[in-house]
Amino acid sequence: MTLKPLACTLIAVSLLSACSTAPKEEKKPTTPIIFTEPDITPPFYALNPFNYDAPPPFEIALKQAAAQPVTKMEVNLQSDPSKKVTLDVNKLIIPTVNSNTRNLKFAVLAGENEIDITEIDDFLQLVEGKARHYPPRFTERQERKGFEAKLKELTQQLDTLASRDNASFDVLIRAFKASVMARNLDLGSVYTTKSLTYAQRILKINKEDAEANFWFGFGLSEGGGQREAIPYLDKAMQAGVQEAYLSAANNYIAMEQKKNAIQTLKNYKVKYPQEAEVADRLIAEIEKQGRWNVWQIIAPAQATPATPATPATPATPATPAP
Repeated sequence: MTLKPLACTLIAVSLLSACSTAPKEEKKPTTPIIFTEPDITPPFYALNPFNYDAPPPFEIALKQAAAQPVTKMEVNLQSDPSKKVTLDVNKLIIPTVNSNTRNLKFAVLAGENEIDITEIDDFLQLVEGKARHYPPRFTERQERKGFEAKLKELTQQLDTLASRDNASFDVLIRAFKASVMARNLDLGSVYTTKSLTYAQRILKINKEDAEANFWFGFGLSEGGGQREAIPYLDKAMQAGVQEAYLSAANNYIAMEQKKNAIQTLKNYKVKYPQEAEVADRLIAEIEKQGRWNVWQIIAPAQATPATPATPATPATPATPAP
């Protein structure tokens, strides 16, 4: 009498246990997560201030290096000295001391009192496109933070090399430009002092250097020393630095000398007829609106001039030693 209900109970339990048994999941092969850095946004400022129609100097140097014969060299791998690696690509090499002229050479490895400047020049070019002038131009906040962090590291490296009394001209000009851009990025007032010191040392070596006069001229202007900037920007214009005309016009605008600013832009249009549209636009806006910042006006995304930005931390103008 009791066997039948018991049998039914056992069958029911077996069915329930069968239903409750979870199926085994097959393990899917895991694929590694690869982080890809976002592309750097396009530059705002022209990468070749000497000639807007020419490639950037860094790219020209890379092409020259690639065109030169390569002397291969086998060296020990730094990460594992027991292994060797063959160097077969020319790099950009500069002297670190005892050289008062630009002395770029191409080799697979830097020698004594030399440094491979390839990566440094590559990064400086990227920063120039964003922060050669004030205000710096970034559309992505994280990108700016990345540039700031890297530039701090780079200035420390260049400052160490430039601290020597016999530091080369090539080292000094890079330390100078890096300091100007660090100031433009508001990384600290110390960079204003450093940039002035480097400019004095550079112009003491060669007071006619076009690049040094250009950078020192607009650096003084954008830091508050507009009157002191005039002779340096004039030298840069005479030496054929295209962007020096725009910096000079910007300098006169800051001094509220509208006539001089307009005349400078007219001269710019004559010298560079391909820039006539830009010059005419700037002249019209100066005449109608009064005082504006050149770099804001020529921004392609702006239909109307923006309120002028606050200048970079004013510098105490210093006249380089003759």
